[in-house]
Amino acid sequence: MTSDGRAGEGALSDEASHKSRAVSGAGFMVIGAGLIQWSAAIVTRVFGQVGPSATSAWRFLLGAIVLMAFTRPRLRSWTRHQWVGALALGASVAFMNQCFYQSIARIPLGAAVAIEYLGPFLVSALGKRSARHFAFVALAGLGVLAIARPGGGLNVAGILFAGGSGLGWAAYVFAAHRVGGQAEGFGGLAVSMSIAAIFTLPMSMGSSAFVLAHPYVLGRLLLVAVMSIVLGFGCELQALRRLRPSTAGVLFALDPAVAFGIGLLILSQSIHPWDIVGMVCVVVAGAGVTVDAASSESMVVQ
Repeated sequence: MTSDGRAGEGALSDEASHKSRAVSGAGFMVIGAGLIQWSAAIVTRVFGQVGPSATSAWRFLLGAIVLMAFTRPRLRSWTRHQWVGALALGASVAFMNQCFYQSIARIPLGAAVAIEYLGPFLVSALGKRSARHFAFVALAGLGVLAIARPGGGLNVAGILFAGGSGLGWAAYVFAAHRVGGQAEGFGGLAVSMSIAAIFTLPMSMGSSAFVLAHPYVLGRLLLVAVMSIVLGFGCELQALRRLRPSTAGVLFALDPAVAFGIGLLILSQSIHPWDIVGMVCVVVAGAGVTVDAASSESMVVQ
């Protein structure tokens, strides 16, 4: 076989590899979204007993314990850049989740996630590379506007907390991409969630006696921690290892659709026709940008 033939086979192999990474990244993103939003629906029933802030803190504490027990990262070999990345991820996710739990305690889950999505949406808008990509970003934005329309049972406090969560989410996209690239396995996630647990620990101390005295509450918090911190964020970390932050930001557009579906099924929260319009927009945008990402990556390889 000629050298040109071997080069052609290598290019086809690289193209298939990049497409496979883009598709698998999208798959991990969808699974992670489902787990995180499902856990959010489950955990709302604890808000009345310990409050949103304490609930978020317990989630990080229990999730960090499980992750550290299973991964046992070799911290002595960590570089300064790895620690900075883990610190950035821990701080951003702690802020994001504290605001998010305060938001879903006040407004419907789907609306909160739709407003929160504006954070990574801006990451995608700033990272656009083509008119086609910008069109997908614009379509996702229109979908978010349809979902978060006025008169949808929202209030100012819930909107502000959801917006704050969106800022944390935008920082999380970049931080998770960095940690995923610097730390092998789930060691980086374990350290980052431990840092988030330290940041939020003071918020859980006032409820410790109640939680430890009620195994049912502790068990629900542990279930939520495993679903969201261990499995949900674990899936998202795998996705962000395979995708650029701008691409991941648009794929996060699937989260509002997932949240509305879970809110309907688990929390019996109603869905308006405009919500359906918005969900269609964000799902089409998310699917379109996945194909667009796979095509653009293969062109770079060629």
